[in-house]
Amino acid sequence: MSAITSLGIGSGLDLNGLLGQLKEAEQAKLEPIQEQLQSENTKISAYGTLQSALEQFQSSAQALNDTASFESLTTSVEGSAVGAVSSNEAQSGQYEVQVGQLATASSLVTERLETADESIVTGEQSLSFALADGAMDPITIADGSSLEGMRDAINEQSDGRLSASIINDGEGFRLSVNATDTGADASIESTNFSNILAGDVQTTDVQVVQAGQDAEFNVNGIDIVSPTNQVEGAIQGITLNLAEAGATSTVTVEQDSNAIREQVTAFVDDFNTLKDTITSLTAYDAESGQSAGLNADATTRAVERELRQTISSVVGGDGFSVLSDVGISLQVDGKLEIDENKLDSIVANQPDQLANFFAGDSEEGGMAGQIASSLENLVGAGGRLESAVDSSERRFASLEDRFATTESRIEQTVERYRTQFQAMDSMVAQMNQTSSYLTQQFATLGQQNQS
Repeated sequence: MSAITSLGIGSGLDLNGLLGQLKEAEQAKLEPIQEQLQSENTKISAYGTLQSALEQFQSSAQALNDTASFESLTTSVEGSAVGAVSSNEAQSGQYEVQVGQLATASSLVTERLETADESIVTGEQSLSFALADGAMDPITIADGSSLEGMRDAINEQSDGRLSASIINDGEGFRLSVNATDTGADASIESTNFSNILAGDVQTTDVQVVQAGQDAEFNVNGIDIVSPTNQVEGAIQGITLNLAEAGATSTVTVEQDSNAIREQVTAFVDDFNTLKDTITSLTAYDAESGQSAGLNADATTRAVERELRQTISSVVGGDGFSVLSDVGISLQVDGKLEIDENKLDSIVANQPDQLANFFAGDSEEGGMAGQIASSLENLVGAGGRLESAVDSSERRFASLEDRFATTESRIEQTVERYRTQFQAMDSMVAQMNQTSSYLTQQFATLGQQNQS
């Protein structure tokens, strides 16, 4: 008898349906493993969210642990004489700046020629310029060069000290040369332009020379001279941009209270965001019976406990000791709240004491340093959170192996059922054939007996 390729054909039974039910029953063994995999995956993701919030709060604490955060300065200018930009080296103070004259660049305009694009030199020539601070290397003018060729040669060979162009004054063309630097020392005093022209080239009018001048101004009555209009060092840590001659400006450098306040506010906001994140990750919905990823998680409880202890700690030394001293208090809901008036008063009147409270005189001497150090134990390499994540990832990997092993065993079990059903199907089919044969033989024998 040929082999049966489809279950149930030989026996007439719904063996495919029965095998499907057995397979479904076996696969139910995977469901608890899948649920555990999902739970661990949710926990790992939740740890990532918690770590991001912790790192953001740590960043705010580290910013306050730097005394430079409390030394920010702001510069304001009243009047049109100057603009001003301050650096970290600037000192608080007020400066009156009077500008007598602005620095200008020198210029020289040559004699007039009839054409700009026709040859005006014969043979290679050297075009020289005398500057107030000494002669510069001559410019090589090629044989047959035009006024335009001279212009290009100056721009290419002057090492950026001169800038040349051509002016059409309505009666002819002139070569205009400007010093790129301002100030008297950079002035162009003369040139040998007319001496290198070919003998048949005619010029009209004369050279026009305008000397460069230094800027003259005074700061709080002290006279200062500068070759440029951008002046560094006249006032410590401040760059002055002279803008208008004959005008006066008042430059005021003072502590940037807004910057300090924003740093403290960011610290409080990031802590409150962290608190909201923890509340969300540990939530439990009684109506649905659903728990968030870190509900009843030991690591998260430890993080909360560490945070409470740290922000409630005391800073040693004179001055402010606890957060409430600077207008930051812990509320019933576990968040921080700022007393705006108290903090503004401290920022305005006691900035040094505020800096000492948060930054201290060592890396972990102030409140911010203590918090940053505590958070490092939680989120740093080898910290508690990293250990918890590693543990969850190992468990997840173990569950994946268990799932794969169970799935393989189920496939083997189902295949064994299939083999057994095929054998039974074949046996029943054979028995049915034997039964039919015997029935036929008995019928034939009965007919013979009757005859």
